[in-house]
Amino acid sequence: MCELLGMSANRPTDVNHSLALLRPRGGEIGPHADGWGVAFYEGRAARIFKEPAADSRCLALIADYDYRSTIVIGHIRKANPPEFGRASANTHPFSRELGGRSWVFAHNGQLPGLKDDARFALERFRH
Repeated sequence: MCELLGMSANRPTDVNHSLALLRPRGGEIGPHADGWGVAFYEGRAARIFKEPAADSRCLALIADYDYRSTIVIGHIRKANPPEFGRASANTHPFSRELGGRSWVFAHNGQLPGLKDDARFALERFRH
């Protein structure tokens, strides 16, 4: 199972401490070594950082940087099923624009019921 981080606040807040705690769980002390991502909302748009490798120095930089937001979504990934390994297309959070606003989501596990072919289910969320 993947691990998620979510934060919603009344005023822009940093999640530096939370990201610093999440980072080693992505392969160092936890099994989630197949990627990571974090989205910071800035008004109606989201700034998204993600990489299909847990040993990224970029996540350490972001954890030390003072990004402030009212909404943050973070994710560390263990591929499920394993054949959907490390790839940018499979790394969360995913983002779409609709109505002039960024919509971001990450999920934990599989999305059953979309179609029996798991490649189709992933294709719907890759773009």
